[in-house]
Amino acid sequence: MPITSVQLYSLRDAIAADLDAALARVREIGYEHVEPYAFVERVGDFERALAATGLAAPSGHAAVIDAAEPDVVFEAAARLGIGIVIDPFVPTERWQTADDAKRLADRVNELTVRAAGHGLRFGYHNHQWEFTNKVDGRPVFEIFAEHLDPEAVLEVDTFWATVGGADAPAVLKTLGDRVVAIHVKDGEVSGDIATVLPSSESALDVPPALKAAYENQVPAGQGDVDVPSILAAAPQAIRVVEFDSYAGDVFEGVAASLAWLRENDK
Repeated sequence: MPITSVQLYSLRDAIAADLDAALARVREIGYEHVEPYAFVERVGDFERALAATGLAAPSGHAAVIDAAEPDVVFEAAARLGIGIVIDPFVPTERWQTADDAKRLADRVNELTVRAAGHGLRFGYHNHQWEFTNKVDGRPVFEIFAEHLDPEAVLEVDTFWATVGGADAPAVLKTLGDRVVAIHVKDGEVSGDIATVLPSSESALDVPPALKAAYENQVPAGQGDVDVPSILAAAPQAIRVVEFDSYAGDVFEGVAASLAWLRENDK
C-alpha cells in the first residue's frame, strides 16, 4: 500500500486547542504520516509532537510563492524532516491568462532550485479555479504544468480538480511522476461547492455558502468522486486524506477514510 497521510488542516480546531493531543490521536487512529500546514510559525511545537508520536511528515503546506524569505520556510521544513514543500493557494485572479500561468510556473521553478539547495522538493497544490479558468478552451492549469521544469512537483487535490470539471484520473495520467502526492477527499461536486470561491487573501477565509458546502464532504468512497480510478491513475503518489470541513467528528472522518484506503488501495 502506498504511503497514506492526513492533511492536518482537517483537524485545525483540535490542533489549535492542543497540538500534542491531536497528533497523538492521529497516531492512535493508525496514521504513520501527516502533512502539516503553517508549520513555520510552530516549528518547535511540531518538532516536539512529531517526535513524541513517531509520526513522519513527508510533505507540508506553506505559503512560499509570495514569501519574502522562502529559505526560512525551507529551513523549517528540513528541521521537521519534511521533504516536499507545497504551496497550497494562489487565488483565482492570478490564474486568468497564459501569461499568468507562465509567471507562476517561473516562480515555482525558481523556488524549486532554492528548495533543492536545502535538499527539498517544491511544488503547488490546486483548487478548482485552476481547472475552471480556461485559456483558448484549455484549463489554465495545463499551461502552468507545461512551463514547469522537470524537477518541480505537484500535489493534485483530486476533489477540487473534479469540482473544477476535470477528469481527475486523466489529469493524473498525463502529469505522471510529477505528481508526488494527491489529496484524497470525497463529497458533492456540484452546487455551491463548484461556484463559490474563498477570499483572494486565503483559502481559509470562505463565505457561508461555501462553508456549508464543505460540510457535505464525506470519507473516501462515499461521495461523487471516482476515488478508485484516481488511486489507480497515481500509484506512486502519497495519499493525503483531507476534509475542508466535516459535519461530524472529523477524527471519525479521517479514520473512516484510512479504513477505506486500507481496504481499497492495494
